[in-house]
Amino acid sequence: MIKEVIVVEGKQDIAAVKRAVDAECIATEGFNLLPRCLSRIEQAYQKRGIIILTDPDSAGERIRKFLSERFPEARHAFVPREQANANNDIGIEQASPAAIRDALSKVRLHEWEPTNEFNWQDIMAAGLSGVPAAAGRRAAVGEKLGIGYANAKSFLYRLNHYGVSRDEFMAAITGLAAAAGQNSGGEEE
Repeated sequence: MIKEVIVVEGKQDIAAVKRAVDAECIATEGFNLLPRCLSRIEQAYQKRGIIILTDPDSAGERIRKFLSERFPEARHAFVPREQANANNDIGIEQASPAAIRDALSKVRLHEWEPTNEFNWQDIMAAGLSGVPAAAGRRAAVGEKLGIGYANAKSFLYRLNHYGVSRDEFMAAITGLAAAAGQNSGGEEE
């Protein structure tokens, strides 16, 4: 059983998490976040800790941001968009048990004393912005690092606020280049 309580958006998300792992969950019921729900999350946060696992969409990110500000030592898990997409819907309830387990294996702590390890030049040099394939590259690197998909500005924020080391970042970028080489038949471009 996972020690922390997993905070998700809805009842279908709870069912998906429970198919993947043995864990207690709390549903926010979207962005409603009623006082009784916030009280339950607060109790879980104080007694066991929480892991925020919201949908990889704009509404999920708004909920994650709100909860992060209120519960600064919460941990975060991200299911990549491609793995949470089915039936013309994006959400944790669409993710496979394996995708949920993988996301929970890469849980990150949001650091309130952020680093300035990464800057805009790192994003540009890695091809994570300013090139046609940038969104796909960010998605792949975000999946490897366990910080999820984000636009370039949010991705830089996550690199500096979720404890990603320079070595982890470089390994993910190198892995991306190696995968691209394999996909093109192993030939250099």
